[in-house]
Amino acid sequence: MEILLSSAIGVLTAAGLYLVMRLRTFPVILGTSLLSYAVNVFLFATGRIAINQPPILMDTAQGYADPLPQALVLTAIVISFGMTAVLVLIALGAALESGDDRVDLSDDANGEGDT
Repeated sequence: MEILLSSAIGVLTAAGLYLVMRLRTFPVILGTSLLSYAVNVFLFATGRIAINQPPILMDTAQGYADPLPQALVLTAIVISFGMTAVLVLIALGAALESGDDRVDLSDDANGEGDT
């Protein structure tokens, strides 16, 4: 189970980094989403996978699942959703203003930036 979880985190991170390095805004937004998913899975895995365990310690329970990683993942999901919405609006505004969604340093069509 640990190998599957760690390989899933690695694949999500690699795909997210690949997409972040693209020159279009939409793949960059997808890449940041994949990176946030990888971080969420990593945070969830730090709490150790406990099957059929209560989330809090009770008198009759032999063990318990750590609720802190679950709370951190829930908070991270809300924050990443808000940041994705902000990135989409910024990218949409930039695409409407410039007429293209490329992430370049040049300002005009000839490739001559301000020097």
